[in-house]
Amino acid sequence: MRAEVGLARPWNRVLTPILWLDGAHDAPDNMARDARLLERTAGGATDVILRLFTFAPAGITLGRAQDPAQELELERLERDGVPWAVRPTGGRAIWHDEEWTFSLVTPLAPGAWAATPAAAYARTGGLLAAALQALGVPVSLAPGFPRGPGAPREPSGSAPPGFASTARHELVLGGRKLAGIAQRAVRGARLQQGSLLLGESHVRLAEYVRVPEGQRAALRERWRQGAASAGPALGADRSLARLAAAVAVTLGPAERLAGEAGASTLGLLGDRGAGPKPS
Repeated sequence: MRAEVGLARPWNRVLTPILWLDGAHDAPDNMARDARLLERTAGGATDVILRLFTFAPAGITLGRAQDPAQELELERLERDGVPWAVRPTGGRAIWHDEEWTFSLVTPLAPGAWAATPAAAYARTGGLLAAALQALGVPVSLAPGFPRGPGAPREPSGSAPPGFASTARHELVLGGRKLAGIAQRAVRGARLQQGSLLLGESHVRLAEYVRVPEGQRAALRERWRQGAASAGPALGADRSLARLAAAVAVTLGPAERLAGEAGASTLGLLGDRGAGPKPS
């Protein structure tokens, strides 16, 4: 049996990762859960946790350095009842709907997930690529360039979305971006977040970014052409449980958690608005 969650354990022992099939939540709740996972690990917990989830209803997340008022049509979002939230990690705006979404939190310590940020990107990307390949999706890891500031911002309006550029160790399919990974380190803890596209609904972001109305159709088409979808290769079964089963095989021995029982086990059912303290 695993040691009690949150208690320190010797790093000379092999840690069993936790695979948490969390299910569907809205954007604020999903981001709050990841923020609490990051804060929990920054506070001394030594688990390596891979959380799999989706968004219901569909919503938007922004990178932590983005200004919502500059990036989004906030009044339109409120009118249409579209939830949005700011991610604990960086990156650009993303519309979350037809996708599998994941986060991974790990201590920055010997014996944990990876020793360096680059190694963490590579290991997580490799894990997801192997799982998708086992499901019949012919993905590969982008050789790319080291991560930088991303696509440039226009002189006014919103920044390009999260699927507008590809960096090293992100997943590509047919030469187009399928999944991106953002990460952040806080007081000895690292959080990664990413999305695996299953359809083309990510282009709906064009309805809510702050750009002139006449540019929205062109943005939708450019984003549709610039990103790939795993949906056609997966067929009718696009359940999160199917991804979890493939990840479990690739990950190896892992403790399995599910839904709200997993949140309770990990001590995450406190204040929804809790997040990481400044580093």
